[in-house]
Amino acid sequence: MSGEKFIKLDAELYRYLLRHGHNHDPLLEELVRETAALGSLAAMQVTPEEGTLLNLLVRVTGARRALEVGTFTGFSSLCIARALPEDGRLLCCEVNEQFAAVARRFWQKAGVAHKVELALRPAVETLRMLEERPAFDFVFIDADKPNYLVYYEEALKRTKPNGLIVIDNVLWGGKVVERDDQSEDCRAIRALNEFIARDDRVQAVMLPVADGITLARKK
Repeated sequence: MSGEKFIKLDAELYRYLLRHGHNHDPLLEELVRETAALGSLAAMQVTPEEGTLLNLLVRVTGARRALEVGTFTGFSSLCIARALPEDGRLLCCEVNEQFAAVARRFWQKAGVAHKVELALRPAVETLRMLEERPAFDFVFIDADKPNYLVYYEEALKRTKPNGLIVIDNVLWGGKVVERDDQSEDCRAIRALNEFIARDDRVQAVMLPVADGITLARKK
């Protein structure tokens, strides 16, 4: 393709990237250390630069009502809630009580608990319980991959015109282009990516941030 321009991000360059953005925060770093005790599950936590980007996006869009599908131990929700105005609200969908308990403690530590509502049940149930009307300015989806397309559709119905939907893990470690990977998760992500690429209800761009994110603005 004409105009191709990309760079290989190795470990040294990634550390440089982190050093030259505002990606360090004592409370978030404390949360990272606590989440690390979960072992391999800690990999589900968003990266520092992704958290910074979420915070920036909420601020620059002026979002007041936000939705998060998949909260884990609360890193991304902290970044989003901190960026909301004092009367802003974030609805968090999480199914695991152990993870949610950690998130609750850190919402309290950050002084944003009054902005956050936690729905502790399968996210599909929570979304379908909401009125089918545009209510959210900002949505972040980072949960079980087989339901990604369902989450996207249910969120889009409830997103205001010009609202922003952010979807995590859309490159799936680069495996989306490896046709030998026919795992359920990878096939689900490919399906969503192909769907959004043809969805004329949104303006979308995929960015190579962390494990890949898609930004989709509802028209």
